[in-house]
Amino acid sequence: MQAGEVLRRVAFNTLDMIKGGKMNRIMEVNESEIVRGITPEYEERRLRAITDYARYNCAFYKDIPEDHTLTDFPVMRKMDYNEHRQEILADEYQGKEDTLYQLNTSGSTGVPFTVYADPEKMTRVLMNTMAVYELNGFRMGMKRGEFRVWIEGKNVITPWKSFKNNLQMIDISNMGDDYLATVCERIRKEKMQCLVAYSSALTALTEYIKRENVDVSRWKVEMIFSMGEALPDSTYSLIEEIFGFTPVRSYGNNENGFIAVSLPSDDRYVADLYNFYVEILKLDSDEPAAPGEVGRIVVTDYYNRAFPMIRYDTGDTGIYCTEIDKFGRKHGYFTEIYGRRGSLLYNTKGEPLSIHVFMNVLLKLEGVVHQSKCIQWEKKRYELLVNADRDNLDEEMLVGLYRRYLGEDAQIDVTYVDEIPVQASGKRMVCENRCPDYVK
Repeated sequence: MQAGEVLRRVAFNTLDMIKGGKMNRIMEVNESEIVRGITPEYEERRLRAITDYARYNCAFYKDIPEDHTLTDFPVMRKMDYNEHRQEILADEYQGKEDTLYQLNTSGSTGVPFTVYADPEKMTRVLMNTMAVYELNGFRMGMKRGEFRVWIEGKNVITPWKSFKNNLQMIDISNMGDDYLATVCERIRKEKMQCLVAYSSALTALTEYIKRENVDVSRWKVEMIFSMGEALPDSTYSLIEEIFGFTPVRSYGNNENGFIAVSLPSDDRYVADLYNFYVEILKLDSDEPAAPGEVGRIVVTDYYNRAFPMIRYDTGDTGIYCTEIDKFGRKHGYFTEIYGRRGSLLYNTKGEPLSIHVFMNVLLKLEGVVHQSKCIQWEKKRYELLVNADRDNLDEEMLVGLYRRYLGEDAQIDVTYVDEIPVQASGKRMVCENRCPDYVK
């Protein structure tokens, strides 16, 4: 435990206590409800509160009937929010946008997007973040390094905020070996205790540590928090091997906060039903997906009053189930999260493939293939972008590994590249669907 950690925790708790202890109460309840689940009464009450509020306060929703159900509200995508921004902004905040917080998404789906948030929602975003951290052993005030593409004027934080939050910005625009060497030295020198990163960055970092036999014995890292695309099993195991503890898997977005997180006692992603109502809809319609079926992840945010987000299609896909425990409390679990619909590939039979397939398929070629990305152009035509040591690459084996999952009748073309760059979001995607039959 570092002195800076303790000092920041004491300062936060003291200031919060002076203000009535509201933030700590929210965080404690959030943690409790993620673990214990919610009551049906709470879910019904929160849904009714946000839908009634939207009907009375947002021009876009004023034609929704008073005797409504959630399905009377349209499913909304980013472009729909962009098109109807002013109509969705609540009446009391019209002309007062400069008093609101702005939650920005980088546009990794091709649609840059900004959500307005009132102070109450922003408090809940912060406490939701701390709740999912603390449930996995994080201590408030710990020094954390956040791996992102940090863009000046967009998401770069001020030196004061960096100091106050004990947060170090680690840019991942470049993940080459020379840069990773400096990152490793910075983690050691600055005594970072928690690393928060997209799984592609964690994969690059841990593979570098393993390949170069980096000595981490003097590091102070106690926790690794994976966000964004699914963490491959190989990286999960490598983190265990290098650091001696398991990483945390999470699911969420910049617009809402963390929606689900893995807990030490559960391999699944546990949904935060305290803050969100979750639906899984079919890939090609707004009908509910069948149990165990891959579908679109659609969330209703209970607490953003400035810009109500009701039935928001996150652009992600997954498999979800709910359970009622012996106390009558509801729990939600994602058993699989595939990520962006544009990164969900299908085999030649039209069956969806887990992103883990593309993350793990190259294990047999470790050290030879540095990066690979599979693009689906047609129902049976695929392209592999490959950054590899071509002198030692068995292309036939490479294609065969993919064909095993894509289908024996798959047409697979190989294109060699020097680098597969990260997206503006900081993610390096291992697959992308450009087939017009699946991505519309």
